[in-house]
This record gives sequence, structure tokens and C-alpha cells, in this order.
Amino acid sequence: MARPDGITDLSHIRAKTPLYKDKSVPAEIRVDNLLGLMTLDEKIMQLNQYTLGRNNNANNVGEEVVNIPAEIGSLIYFDTDPALRNAMQRRAMEESRLGIPVIFGYDAIHGFRTVYPISLAQACSWNPALVRKACSVSARESRMSGVDWTFSPMIDVARDPRWGRVAEGYGEDPYLNAVYCAASVKGYQGKSLSDSTTVAACLKHYVGYGASEAGRDYVYTEISPQTLWDTYLPPYEAGVKAGAATLMSSFNDISGVPGSANRHTMTDILKNKWKHDGFIVSDWGAIEQLKNQGLAATKKEAAMRALNAGLEMDMMSHAYDRHLAELVAEGKVSEATIDDAVRRVLRVKMRLGLFDNPYTPDVPDRFLRPADLKIASELAAESMVLLKNDSTLTLPLRNVRRIAVIGPLADNGKDLLGNWLGHGQAEDVVTLRQGIVSEFGKDSEIRYAEGCALDGHDRSGFKTALETARWADVVVLCLGESLRWSGENASRSSIALPAFQEQLAEEISRLGKPVVLVLANGRPLELNRLEPLANAILEIWQPGIRGGEAMAGILSGRINPSGKLAITFPWSTGQIPVYYNRRKSGRGHQGFYQDITSEPMYPFGHGLSYTTFEYGEPTASKTEFRRNEKIKVSVPVTNTGDMEGAETVLWFISDPYCSITRPVRELKHFEKRSLKPGETAVMVFNIDPWRDLSYVDSDGKRFLETGEYNVIVNGMKIRLNLTE
Repeated sequence: MARPDGITDLSHIRAKTPLYKDKSVPAEIRVDNLLGLMTLDEKIMQLNQYTLGRNNNANNVGEEVVNIPAEIGSLIYFDTDPALRNAMQRRAMEESRLGIPVIFGYDAIHGFRTVYPISLAQACSWNPALVRKACSVSARESRMSGVDWTFSPMIDVARDPRWGRVAEGYGEDPYLNAVYCAASVKGYQGKSLSDSTTVAACLKHYVGYGASEAGRDYVYTEISPQTLWDTYLPPYEAGVKAGAATLMSSFNDISGVPGSANRHTMTDILKNKWKHDGFIVSDWGAIEQLKNQGLAATKKEAAMRALNAGLEMDMMSHAYDRHLAELVAEGKVSEATIDDAVRRVLRVKMRLGLFDNPYTPDVPDRFLRPADLKIASELAAESMVLLKNDSTLTLPLRNVRRIAVIGPLADNGKDLLGNWLGHGQAEDVVTLRQGIVSEFGKDSEIRYAEGCALDGHDRSGFKTALETARWADVVVLCLGESLRWSGENASRSSIALPAFQEQLAEEISRLGKPVVLVLANGRPLELNRLEPLANAILEIWQPGIRGGEAMAGILSGRINPSGKLAITFPWSTGQIPVYYNRRKSGRGHQGFYQDITSEPMYPFGHGLSYTTFEYGEPTASKTEFRRNEKIKVSVPVTNTGDMEGAETVLWFISDPYCSITRPVRELKHFEKRSLKPGETAVMVFNIDPWRDLSYVDSDGKRFLETGEYNVIVNGMKIRLNLTE
């Protein structure tokens, strides 16, 4: 027999085992069969997530889970040993009535044990294919350690670097976040979720969390329907189209309706409009926090509002397990709503192959494999951005006899890992000092001095640092942030480095020696005082376990830097928010700051190279076109220097006049290519008018108006005209 949806109905077949245990049966039929056998209590337990193993997130310490029920739907797994995971899974499979496997999740954000650069750094590589490879490695290490599901990627468009979680996303641009989102999802999930080396991805935080007021975590966000659609939703739509299995709801209150109880975003848009058939998990304790946000008076009411809005799984609020049965009995939550939620959870478990292969084999050599370390080195190098290199061409360093390596991050492995370091270990890290010794040690003498701590008032190390700098031909000054200064619950009122570090830089600068400032941090920094003190500035972010190796390769010239900023560096904290794709002002000649510049220190897309690139005149296949016609715009780019280098060509569009005003520029395409000296490549932007020139209204409907459009590349414009 056939069902209307085309799936063969096998319910008439009498088997010795239930259909849901037969892997030859289509997954949807297995899910339906199992759902029909479950009691209400068994269904409710599938909608809850507890923890198992060591909890290493300081924000989540509080409730220890004991006597975990065999019927639990999910566990956050904080260990790396599959044996503990398998013991719990065996309990679920053998001690529960129906033997429903547990799905084990974990925050593998930028690596599991092989830790890669933070996501913000990855965005600056402009190499989504390489990021996809890194996510694939993270997936394999996770799955082989007992984790089936990663709470990544984070694709919150973020334009306020005071917000600590800016480190976890891909910068300020919606399109760039969307591209990296799709790459990450494909890297994590591979060709099949049932593969033993893939994990389910989780898009977070849905939605608008990056708009947190004044960069303060967990707080209210005011987001118009228009801004929701044109800025914050595009990366999530891209992730859903890429096949992301799950999403995580956001902590923030979205214009009066918290993300974890927002039916419009979770049901109307995600499920009904985009047809997502996986499930949504809350962030840690987010359902109970609906009380703090003023939406629900009790945890019971919070459970009702969250589930009815479309939030399927409760992460550590104990709202669903304690109150859903009562809410069903009272008619405040329907059994149909429960069934839909459980079906979505079971569907993802079925796709992961957990019903057929519930246990994780122990593979001893799963971490830090040579090929994975190579990816870590490549991604770190491509993520680093050369912000400044003065007219004396300080970098690369060649024929330098004496190098002073100074600063609190010079020999500090732990903080190079960045926040959400997974199971990374400081001893796995190549520090900046180690990288320089390895790169330059044969031909140069290298001396090290810490100088000072990351913060504080102890100046006792200044004397040794100054003596070391005075001895040297060049100073490599390594400043930046602790890994704890960015990430969750790490908002800062100022994005300047502590005055203590700036004082060290100032005193070293007075010696008159060339200074290369190396910055390791999780957010854009206020550099207006530091910039004049350095001859060159290299932003390495928090680069992961191979950061020192990559950084040293750039300093020596073995590696030509190719990173470009995916987020603006303000001139000062007082400029925030400042980002490239703003809308036009009513008075373009006025409205500027009276006490500081209105221009950023380093704009979106900024990044220097050791070679030079010359752009020719861009051309279009046609300048007048109809809405169903494709257009090709191209520009020749030539490496005019004497060193091979990679250039990223950024293509923007602008719509000067539109019924809904649009940003001054919108990134729509980019291409990165390595060119040898003298080599010319023609870079192409293939324009689909509906995809690349249309806009979205406050209801999420796309429209394409006739009239003028501009294509912008390297500051040059081509004017196009859309006719009927």
C-alpha cells in the first residue's frame, strides 16, 4: 500500500520485531511506528536534555545530574571517552521499555581536540572550503569520542564587538555568515548523518542574539521585522537549505517575544515557510529564564509557552519533564503538539543511525592526526590579517640577527586556544615563542621576556622586557586577550586592551627599535593608541593549536598573509556600532562625531599582503537586462609584486533608490585565488537578478524593482539597468 506522501505503508507486514527496529524499513515509517507505541511519559522524556560527564563550562555549573533515567532523550556529553557514553547508551537501549537511543551533544565550536582558530578568525580567511575541512575533522573527532551532535555553527550577525560572543560567529555581514554556515553544516554532516565520522549540526542562536543591546549578553534586542529578514535570518535560511539537522533557540527577547517562546520565528518561519523537519533545542536553562524575561510567571507556564511556540527540546530547565504531563491533562498543550515534537527528535536520531548503531567504537588514534594539524596550520595562516606594515617594510623579517619576543601572550599556549576550546589542551599548542624559535632559530638569536601579565599592576617585569628590547634588532610584541575575555558572558564596556599592556608597548616604543605588534584576541580591538607605537601589526586572533607556527611563517615571509577583516575595527569604543553595510544618512555631509573621527581604524575587508595586486577595469556582459536574464561581471587582477600571494576579490552591489531603503553596499560574492608574480586572473561574478539584486520586505517576501543597480569591486562601479 502507498501513502499520499509516496512512502510505502508497511504496517500490514507482521514482523517478529517492531518496524522501528528494522533498518530496511523507510525512516519515516519507523518513526511513526515507534511513536504509536510510546506512552505520554516516554514521549515527554524524549524532549529533555541532561548532562553526563565533567561540566567544563563555568556558566553552566549548578545542577549535577544523578540517576539519569534510561528514557532520557539527550545528554550533553562532557567527556572524551566513548566508554562512559556507551554505558549510558546501553542503559537506554536495554533498560528502557522501547530501547530508544540517546543523542549526545557537545559544544565543539572550533574543534574538538584539534582546536582550530575561533570562528571570527576563520571568517577572515575567506576560504569556506578550508573551514568545511576543519569542521569535518571536528565532526570525526567528536563522533569517535561519543558525541553525535555539535552545538555549532553560531551564525549570529554581530556588529558590536563589546559582545563577547562575537568571537563565535563569522562577523558583521549576513551573506558571509550564510556562506560559512553552509560550509560548516556540510563539513559537520558530510554526505550522510549515519556515517561514523559525521555529527548533526545545530544552527545557533535562533535568532537575533547578535543584536544584544550594548553588547551585553542575554539582554533584550529590538529588531524590526524588516531587519529580522534582511540581516539576521539569511544565515539561518542558508543553513536550513544546506540540511542542518537542528537549531538552538536564542536567549534574547526579540522585540517583546523571547526567542525561546517565539512562535513566529520557530514555527511560522522555520517550520512552515522553510519546511525544516528537524528539531529545536533550547539554550542552557532558557525555558526557565522566560520567567526572568517577564513572559511566564512559573516554570510550568514557561514550558507551555515554549513548546506551543515550537521549541522541542528543553536543555537543563527541567520544565518539560516536570510539567508537560500536567499541561496535557489540563488541555494547555495538545497531544498532537507533543507528538510532532517527539517525531522531530526521533527523526534526527534515525538519520544519525543511532537506532541501528547506537554505540561508539574506541579508536585510540583519533586526535591530532598529521593531516588534521596541517589543516590547523593552513587555516590559522589564512585567518591572520596584516593590519599595518609601514613604509620601511618592516615585514617580512629577513637577515635579522637578534629578535626579542616580549609580552604576556608570547609563551602562553592556553589563551591561544580561545573560548569554547572544546577538549583542547595547552600542551598541544605551538606558542608564539616556540614558532619564532623554530622559524628563525638557526640564523637568529632569540630572547624572551614576558614583560607583564595580561592585566594588573605589577611592573616588575618591565625592566627585563626593556633590557631585552634594547638588545634586539627587532621586537615582536605579543599582546591581546585572555580566552575568558570573549565568549559567553564576556561582555566588556571597552574593547581597548588593558592600560597595563599599552604602557608596556609605549615604553618599548621609546627605545626606537622596530616593533612588530602581534595581537591575539577574540574581538576587534581599540588600537588608536597602540597603532602609532608599532611599525607593523599582525592580527592573529585566537588561532588554535598551530597559531605560533603560522604566525612565525608570516613574520619570516615563508607565508604571504592573505586574511581580510570580516568585521570592522572601530577607531574607538565610542564609535560602536560601526559596520560597512549601514544605510545612508539624511545628511551625508553632517552628523559626524565632533571629538573623534567617524571613520573606522580598519574597515571590513581590510588586509595587507607582501605583494601588490592591480585591478583592471571591470566589465559586464550587458548593462541593460531583464529580470530573468543572467549577467556576467568580470575584472582582471594582476599580481604586480615579486612574491606569490592570494587575493580575495569582494563583489558588492548597491541599489541607490528602492521602495525600502537599502545599505550603501551589500556583499554578494567573493573569490580567493593565489597568483604568481606577473600572473593575471579574471575574477567573475555571475549575477542572477532574483538571487543577487532583489531585496526582502518585512514579511519575508522578495521583490525585484526595475531601475539602476551598481556592482562595486575594489572601489570601482559598473552601473546596470533592470528593465521590464
